[in-house]
Amino acid sequence: MAVIAGQGPPCNVAGPRKEWVVKLLLLGATGPTGRCVLSRALDADDEVTVLARHPQALEDVAHRIAVVPGDATVVDDVQRVMEGQDAVIATLGRGRSVRPDGLFSAAAQAVVTAAQRAGVKRLVWMSSFGVADTLRDASFLERIAYATVLRAIYADKAEGEKALRASDLDWTIVYPTTLTNGPARGTYRAQARIQMHGSPRISRADVADFLWQAARDAQWAGRSAVLTD
Repeated sequence: MAVIAGQGPPCNVAGPRKEWVVKLLLLGATGPTGRCVLSRALDADDEVTVLARHPQALEDVAHRIAVVPGDATVVDDVQRVMEGQDAVIATLGRGRSVRPDGLFSAAAQAVVTAAQRAGVKRLVWMSSFGVADTLRDASFLERIAYATVLRAIYADKAEGEKALRASDLDWTIVYPTTLTNGPARGTYRAQARIQMHGSPRISRADVADFLWQAARDAQWAGRSAVLTD
């Protein structure tokens, strides 16, 4: 499946505005991919709430969004901001660290519990290509990295995804290949499975566009999507 996105500099992923406003909760909005999702949502005039451990990182857009201090691994924190939302997009990450410290498994469980309490169904969760069953389609070079440097963090991501898949949420788990900070290319591949060769990449801006679109559309509900250029 080919998905068309906007062209432009990093995070310039503007598309046509919608006639309705979505109440959207973002987890991980202070990270580089999360900021691209935030830019996409604001361009569409969505009502955005962000749960952030470091809310000061969003001072430049604080006048346009609701920023709530909190931790995505704490059920009460997540539930507090999830009330009344239409959808949740999670782009949680560990930055340059390859130590998961239980972030993804704990956050996934917290999100599932909070969503069930708040009555929110739609969840779009960003993972990484090579996690869980996507490993079977990885190239030789990718498999080396996944089995060594990224082994611990990928194991924690896989553990968290078990909780998502076992839940009654309308989840979509997204597996992008290696992320770049380049501009949106305007076209990318989004499929249930893609056999990889070499070291495929995709811009954060294109990933953000897919995450945003998936949150507003039931097409990918209950399914996983692999993304690459």
